[in-house]
Amino acid sequence: MSIVFNEKHRTISLHTKNTTYQMQIDRYGFLLHLYYGKRAEGCMDYLLTYYDRGFSGNPYDAGTDKTYSMDALPQEFPSLGTGDYRTPACIIKNTDRTYSSDFRYDSHSIREGKYSLKGLPAVYADTEEAQTLEVVLVDRVTGVKAVLLYGVLPEYDVITRSVRIINASEGHISVKKLMPACLEMVGGDYDFITFYGRHAMERNCQRIPIGHGVSKIGSLRGTSSHQYNPAVIVAEHDATEDSGGCYSLAFVYSGGFQSEAGKDQYYQTRVLMGFSEEQFAYPLSAGEEFQSPEVMMSYSSEGLGKLSQNFHRCIRTHLCRGKYKETVRPILLNSWEASYFDFTGESLLKLAKQAADLGIEMFVMDDGWFGNRDSELRGLGDWKVNEEKLGCTLGELISRVNDMGLKFGIWIEPEMVNEDSDLYREHPDWAFVIPGRRPNRSRYQLVLDFSRKEVVDYIYEQICGVLDQGNVEYVKWDMNRSLADIYSATADSQGRVLHDYVLGLYDFLERLVNRYPNILIEGCSGGGGRFDAGMLYYTPQIWCSDNTDPIDRLEIQYGTSFIYPASSVGAHVSASPNHQTGRITPLKTRGMVAMAGTFGYELNLNELSEEEKAEIRRQIEEYKKYASLVQTGHYYRLTNPQTDNQGAWEFVSEDQKEALVQVVGIKKHANMTVDYIKVKGLKENTMYRDTESGQVYNSTALREAGIPKPVLEGEYQAYQWHFVCEE
Repeated sequence: MSIVFNEKHRTISLHTKNTTYQMQIDRYGFLLHLYYGKRAEGCMDYLLTYYDRGFSGNPYDAGTDKTYSMDALPQEFPSLGTGDYRTPACIIKNTDRTYSSDFRYDSHSIREGKYSLKGLPAVYADTEEAQTLEVVLVDRVTGVKAVLLYGVLPEYDVITRSVRIINASEGHISVKKLMPACLEMVGGDYDFITFYGRHAMERNCQRIPIGHGVSKIGSLRGTSSHQYNPAVIVAEHDATEDSGGCYSLAFVYSGGFQSEAGKDQYYQTRVLMGFSEEQFAYPLSAGEEFQSPEVMMSYSSEGLGKLSQNFHRCIRTHLCRGKYKETVRPILLNSWEASYFDFTGESLLKLAKQAADLGIEMFVMDDGWFGNRDSELRGLGDWKVNEEKLGCTLGELISRVNDMGLKFGIWIEPEMVNEDSDLYREHPDWAFVIPGRRPNRSRYQLVLDFSRKEVVDYIYEQICGVLDQGNVEYVKWDMNRSLADIYSATADSQGRVLHDYVLGLYDFLERLVNRYPNILIEGCSGGGGRFDAGMLYYTPQIWCSDNTDPIDRLEIQYGTSFIYPASSVGAHVSASPNHQTGRITPLKTRGMVAMAGTFGYELNLNELSEEEKAEIRRQIEEYKKYASLVQTGHYYRLTNPQTDNQGAWEFVSEDQKEALVQVVGIKKHANMTVDYIKVKGLKENTMYRDTESGQVYNSTALREAGIPKPVLEGEYQAYQWHFVCEE
């Protein structure tokens, strides 16, 4: 049993293969958090301490016992109104306009299988792979209920958390703050690891000590954003890639979020993950309920590398869905950086022919194929094929591409509209615009109100009308601006609109996935502006960044790897000099960096030399050789490209019989010193052969002393070793 209730101690323990999470129903009905860490048996309530803490008040139930205070006790779901003055997980405005909730234990149930969330993405599992704990808490004054959901996947060391608020009162309430996950540590010193950035430079890694006060990240942009990713790590100060205790939390949601971490007056640490408070106030009439998205959590006592691998395996196999979740993806060529808006059907076919000749497997037609879309200024929302520009129907173009032996893919941006479009002229109220105000434009476009079903239905039918015209096998779903001017003419409360927008997006994607189960959908939002676990439920890969510069990508993909598997990382080889940075890099290096993701190309093949074409053929052959290892192998970060002379990473097969180590030099000096790459994850004291050189190495020596990186002439040189076990 993964979930165990001890009636004597009134504890509920959630056990995974290597971890234990324990809570306790105390004598007053509060649900206290006791422990989350390395697997352990027994009751951990000895960790709680009680004494008179002065200005920390006491529940009325405690009578004259001044040692009992919610202001100091660790809790599963701390709310505003119990005398706990730390940052709460829940704030509710009640029918009487007060802000007070006192949730006490009412009941709990344990069942086989993993809970699901209607209309929301969530980790899934077969009945024998998971268990669910449901704990019902009740505010006995208002009648409002908080139903806490815990999903336990023992083999992955992953626990999920969600909460459902039920308005069982007789009046109207408003959910003002809701954080489905709360972690409490009664002692210890921790760091807060977050992933910040900007467009074209996402998920940079930042590690800061958790101090007194609250460190907070989040997004007010209506999406998970380029600026902060909705995933965090809490690590012991001395935790490294290979040792030390650490926790990860990832919000399975694609809208606004926030995560908070802080040390309280008694040196206890509280970490929260959930909705952004700004612009959120979800109304519930009597009898209505609100279901939060879930948070994935994991703990590792073996450092950050093992923590990442827990998430990688779970996301790849129990969050991503469909035909492509564990299948090697087709190698594609995207037309964007080759031609931007300037193309015809014939120029696309010429590009596709080059792709087919080089061994590329899929051709993707990017932006500019519909309406009067010849620039960013117009056309979004008018999802009708511009046959005059293509010189043929879409079906004819697809057939000609298929006849070359290529699959066909297409770019769409369904959530957006230009003011210069037939759709906006007909339905200006379908875009987010506050009456009486001029809207904030970004990339010359506005956002469609996906909180309205009629808007979602209309765009869905338009997109399906396009996809039904031929054998489309890939869709790139883009989203190129942040949300602003939030106003929906049909909403009973504007505080619900941003969340309802995300629900509309998920409804659209769910219908698309079900109608076209053989289409591979790649998520995108100006690159990595919506790279989150929620989107991976619908799109098993996401365009990692609009920045295709391989040296910048070392840092971007490094930060991404802490939470997300390589199989989810959209990565392409692009032109040199790079279109975003102007940097000149070897084609071999560009290929190696892209191979650490889903792998593809984004450049004009017609401008390549014969030597470059030969290199691309070699890259494609090499990628196919290692693609399964990259997709399903254990991922190891071998260096930190933010600070080290090189970026280095490794993929190791589940059975440890094969490993691929890849290295890209970043810094270059005269009379260069030698760097040694320490290889991880191999069988102890076992001989491994490098398949290229034939040289045999001892795995313990490779781990302890490393292998010297060759000193090659030129900047940004790349090198790799492919090791196979000699046993």
